[in-house]
Amino acid sequence: MIREMAHITVKPGTQPDFEAGVRQALPLFHRARGCTRVELHHIIEKPEQYVLMVYWETLDDHMVHFRQSEDFQAWRGLVGGFFEKAPEVVHSEVVVEE
Repeated sequence: MIREMAHITVKPGTQPDFEAGVRQALPLFHRARGCTRVELHHIIEKPEQYVLMVYWETLDDHMVHFRQSEDFQAWRGLVGGFFEKAPEVVHSEVVVEE
């Protein structure tokens, strides 16, 4: 299981519209190959910041199959206008778990 963590900063005052755009985009993720879960976390101490967590079966499911799809373009069309700057995206895998 690969976890995509996209650190997103939105333009001030656009938080409700950004969150609505993410909700509207959920079907794009749910039908993507290898996507098993999507979470949007709002950073309490920094109102314009979010972390989008997307759980993928493989790294290629995200970086190849989704990123090169029309659904990725639709996702960016729904939320990209709210970005203050380009999201910082990293991937992780669990190495210790209880």
